[in-house]
Amino acid sequence: MKNDREGQAAILSETDYSKIRKSIRSRKYKLLFDLAWYTGERWGALVQLRIVDVYDDNGTPRDYINFRARTRKASPNSKSKANPNAKRKNRQVPVHPVLKELLLAYKPDNDSLFLFPCRDGDKPISLRWADAILRTAVEKAGLSAKGISTHSTRRSFITHLAKKGINLATIKKITGHTDLKVLSQYIEVSDDDVREAIATL
Repeated sequence: MKNDREGQAAILSETDYSKIRKSIRSRKYKLLFDLAWYTGERWGALVQLRIVDVYDDNGTPRDYINFRARTRKASPNSKSKANPNAKRKNRQVPVHPVLKELLLAYKPDNDSLFLFPCRDGDKPISLRWADAILRTAVEKAGLSAKGISTHSTRRSFITHLAKKGINLATIKKITGHTDLKVLSQYIEVSDDDVREAIATL
């Protein structure tokens, strides 16, 4: 568990997700949280989404959300001075039906290129601002002791897929990981999971 920014970010249950979502007042930031939950992308890339990455020209949600390579974190040990963008790749995530409905109900601010613009509209909100929004919502939801951070949605996304029996190769393709070893570190395995696995023998 993550406490005082140490350790791994907590895994969120569906109930945790609902409680936190209800504690976010702004529709814009509810959508940010929804996108984190249903895509498993890092918040650093989420805050930099452009409207065209999510909606087509007539305002209809796309079938895939496009996370641009330059907004995504490079894999460990992949960067070098000669090639700082090594191994960064575009990631396209199919839109979950629930997320599609949420996107249909949302009207982006067309005065900005960005889906989550800052107040003057010429830049996206910062990761620090998004982190503060999440921390405030977690506190209001009474979940501060759990060790929840912006990385919790990515860990939750991956862990829930694994628990539903999706194989690691498929999860790796979905998340854009380049290394199965790194990916496996995201998956939380509880004592109950171990007992249930043994019981299947």
